[in-house]
Amino acid sequence: MAIRIVRLGSPRAAGEGLRLGTVRRPPRGVPKAEFATRDFYDQWLPQLAPSLELMKFAQAAQASGEDKAWGQFVKKFRAELGEGETPRLLDLLAALSHGTPMALGCYCEDEARCHRSVLRALLAERGADLI
Repeated sequence: MAIRIVRLGSPRAAGEGLRLGTVRRPPRGVPKAEFATRDFYDQWLPQLAPSLELMKFAQAAQASGEDKAWGQFVKKFRAELGEGETPRLLDLLAALSHGTPMALGCYCEDEARCHRSVLRALLAERGADLI
């Protein structure tokens, strides 16, 4: 049992379990009833997505390709994830990963330049079982 980090809309892996969408917005043009059957997500967790302002910053950092800009995004996103109830949610997911298969995902093509890379690191720091 573990957490798999995925691209939403990609085919599900065998035994993947519950797929959680860590995105700010649902997929465009897809009826809500089809989110799961079209391999987007079973449950939506926008709490684990960057704020709208930070998402725009991340897109600019991705487009620029500059490591410094991406590093600034990572620092700001980690700070956002440290606020409110989000640390407890990350702790819960890390604990659940030891007995429940699940996947966290986003739409971005390249995980290395996506907020899900930050989620992977934060979950690993919390002792999550990751694939």
